[in-house]
Amino acid sequence: MTDFIRTPEENFDNLSDFKFSPHFHAWQDMRMHYLDEGPQDGPVMLLLHGMPTWSYLYRDFIVPLTEAGYRCIAPDHLGFGKSDKPTDINWYTIARHTEVLTSLIVTLDLNNLTLVCQDWGGPIGLAQAAIMPERFERLVIMNTWLHHDGYEYCDNVSSWVQGWKEGGFYCHEKPDLALILLMDGNLITRKQLYESIALGKKLDLSNEAQQMYDGYHAPLKGLPDNAYNGYRRFPLSIPLNSYHDGNAAAQEMHYKSLLRWNKRVDFVWGIEDVIFTERWGRQWAKRMNGSFTPIPGANHFLQNTHAEEIVNCILNKK
Repeated sequence: MTDFIRTPEENFDNLSDFKFSPHFHAWQDMRMHYLDEGPQDGPVMLLLHGMPTWSYLYRDFIVPLTEAGYRCIAPDHLGFGKSDKPTDINWYTIARHTEVLTSLIVTLDLNNLTLVCQDWGGPIGLAQAAIMPERFERLVIMNTWLHHDGYEYCDNVSSWVQGWKEGGFYCHEKPDLALILLMDGNLITRKQLYESIALGKKLDLSNEAQQMYDGYHAPLKGLPDNAYNGYRRFPLSIPLNSYHDGNAAAQEMHYKSLLRWNKRVDFVWGIEDVIFTERWGRQWAKRMNGSFTPIPGANHFLQNTHAEEIVNCILNKK
């Protein structure tokens, strides 16, 4: 048996911009939450989040995509969103997240898939396309990576990882991770982020910022510190200094496999991202013979701020 925490459903009751019906996939003794919206016989959009987000990241994608005839499947990785949250930090591995997602795809028998992925949704989701290419028709890749020999991790990645180690900026009880999304969306400043997380200063948020904050804070609201362990594990899984972290060998295998991808692939990139830069995105797109669409003004979590532009790219309305 796995010890886990389940977020109460009432945590999500007041999210006015997230009124989608929950669905649950059983995996071992836990349940994985996912959204399933749109026509059941439509082509499938598999929408994958990373850290510290959940399917709320795609709240502004689902209506226009379903109106265009797509079935939208948006899961929450275990440890995130409405999914169960194992309390042991060592439970969380990229290989296990990959295994759970494979189980969902196979159980729902999803085919004719378009993968839409960003952040850690890249290594976890692109693994599916590499392992089960017959189920996928198209890849839409946003601000992510696959580890491989020669990939250059920038100093900002090193700083991010260090921040989660003992003594780091985020390494304390119940770090307020929703604030990271507000800063990325230019709704608060870096100084305000520091004052809130490091000094405990209460921020006076705009209505727009408060709505986003409530959405990203909801999965952890009122939960004990060990509910945060899934979030903590992702930064520590980046194979920065150790080839054994983050399922690095498998990532490299998937990267090489997808260089032979002969179906459609589109890169949509927030070019203000200081983690996965425009330069890297363009290099990867060229290597995969894919299209590259830059989104000016967009940072790492571009789905929060530029949903309409991204959806138009996906639907070829750009």
